[in-house]
Amino acid sequence: MMIARRADTRARADFATWKMIAKLNGASELPPQAQEFLASYKTRLDQMSEHDAAEATIGEMYKSYYAEMGGYGAPPEIKSAPSEPVKDNVTTFRRLPPKPKSAPNGQAAARPRLPVALIFAALCVIYIGIRLYWR
Repeated sequence: MMIARRADTRARADFATWKMIAKLNGASELPPQAQEFLASYKTRLDQMSEHDAAEATIGEMYKSYYAEMGGYGAPPEIKSAPSEPVKDNVTTFRRLPPKPKSAPNGQAAARPRLPVALIFAALCVIYIGIRLYWR
């Protein structure tokens, strides 16, 4: 059963990749086996719906991969994923409102600020002090 699951997963992934490469006009770069599967998909597409043609081609690829991976006899039937609509579980980003900072007495805390001129003056004094110290 493990080989069957791997073969089915590989067949589905390869088919999706090859189909996208063919849409981008790169089918001539694919290996011969891939080109054969895409040709059979195109002929089936004329006879049945796109979904049915894809499933039939994937089934053919699955059988080929099952035998290639060492499976014996007829490959077991793999249940495909249910075709239920996918729920969108993504939520939109909302910026939270800013929380006001409150002091213990209930009023907004005012942050003490030093004037820029005072900071500049202190830096000048420190600079002059260092210059005088080194002489």
